[in-house]
Amino acid sequence: MMLEKTTLFGYPEGLLFECTRCAVCCMDTEAHVRHILLLKQEAERISRVILQPVGNFAFEIKGREPYTYEMRKTPEGGRCVFLDEKSCRVYALRPLVCRFYPFELRANEDEKYIFSVTDECVGLGKGEPLRKKFFERLFHEACGQLDNP
Repeated sequence: MMLEKTTLFGYPEGLLFECTRCAVCCMDTEAHVRHILLLKQEAERISRVILQPVGNFAFEIKGREPYTYEMRKTPEGGRCVFLDEKSCRVYALRPLVCRFYPFELRANEDEKYIFSVTDECVGLGKGEPLRKKFFERLFHEACGQLDNP
């Protein structure tokens, strides 16, 4: 999936957001079953660094391209297998979907990309208003990940 770096995108203007490190994005909630998706290269990079096969922390999925894996979760509480308390053991290697949370990037019918936001994140409404530059950085990060398998 190639993203055009010159493609226009929409984003929620004037939105306040600051990560509170609550780890809600890393676990199931009463209202939402979390699906932490990984690109093939992300799963392989984590595997190389932690010296474990991908199958130990993720399972293959179909029909969610460009994502090919989903992170395993603990049986109790549906928490990401890399979550310790409220800290991620692979934070520097965390997948694109984790770096994007609470935002998601999708293409609409006009082939314009749109950032949406989940309302379950407690960091919404806190901090400074996010500017276009913030979303440009996320957009270019997605371009880099998806253009370099």
